Amino acid sequence: MPLEGTLAVVTGASRGIGRATAEALAAAGATVARLSRSLPEGTHGPFRDLRCDLGQVADIVRGTTRILSEWGTPAVVVQNAGLFVLKPFEATDPAELDQQLALNVRAPFLVAQGLLPAMRAAGAGLHITIGSTCDHLGYPDNAAYTASKFGVRGLHEALAAEYRGTGLRFSLISPGSTDTPIWDPFDPDARPGFLRRAMMLQPEDVAEAVRFVATRPPHATVEWLRLSPTPPRE
Repeated sequence: MPLEGTLAVVTGASRGIGRATAEALAAAGATVARLSRSLPEGTHGPFRDLRCDLGQVADIVRGTTRILSEWGTPAVVVQNAGLFVLKPFEATDPAELDQQLALNVRAPFLVAQGLLPAMRAAGAGLHITIGSTCDHLGYPDNAAYTASKFGVRGLHEALAAEYRGTGLRFSLISPGSTDTPIWDPFDPDARPGFLRRAMMLQPEDVAEAVRFVATRPPHATVEWLRLSPTPPRE
């Protein structure tokens, strides 16, 4: 149980990658604070669930404050919550861009701002950002989402530089297409050129990558891990 006795925080933990990640960290021994706007609040086995709308600044402040006051300083923070839109650049509404930036960049910024000072004071901790292949590459019909993922990668790199030498570690995990409910409105199986959902990564694949990163010894940092679906056989 490599994480026994530690506290982990996972955002967007009610489904998909976030839920699988919380379960993987709990299986490794951690108590896991799960932040989501849809989970019922309370203690559920190894989970400490907080209802938190990460699009709302006040909710993030309340959530991070409560974590520190009730359960202590996290050893691991996983910034997983995110929003996805698939739309041509010229058809993307400014409000859609604002939504992408609010959840994919502003929310992890504020969660980190709420938790990292206590982790720095403790002299140890791991901050994991769940990015995307879109944090390094641009794809058609992905302008708003890609802009937000490049942004959160920039945040990750700036935090790693600013906290260097404090005992905190920072990791970026960039998964390719993963079969989660974010694809439900877009039906990739019916879109030419898109990977079929049956060929995508599974949430548990990404969760296992998180568990691997989170269980490295304190002297080892996985700075960036890219995880991709295996191309289909020709």
